[in-house]
Amino acid sequence: MDVVKHLVRERPVVIFSKTGCPVSHSMKQLISSFGANPTVYELDQMANGHDIERTLQMLGRRPCVPSIFIGGNFVGGPNDLISLQVQGRLVQMLMDAGAIWVWNRN
Repeated sequence: MDVVKHLVRERPVVIFSKTGCPVSHSMKQLISSFGANPTVYELDQMANGHDIERTLQMLGRRPCVPSIFIGGNFVGGPNDLISLQVQGRLVQMLMDAGAIWVWNRN
């Protein structure tokens, strides 16, 4: 758990992913579409990826990817992130975390 806590504290937006996961790719694209630059940890390319995966499962994530953290807080998975977007809360969370500074809706 300490490794995950350390990794998510260092950056405003963190996504734990796997390279071949299309849902993870979609979540990266969604966050990037707001101008944020998420830090992505590809678990299948990390030496300690399996340990991190077990930690994410302990948080209730099954499957464990994608797992999204904003401002050091566990947001959840894709359904949770999309729900925040639909509710109009995602942009404010990204701003509060310092991931984006301004949001100009076109």
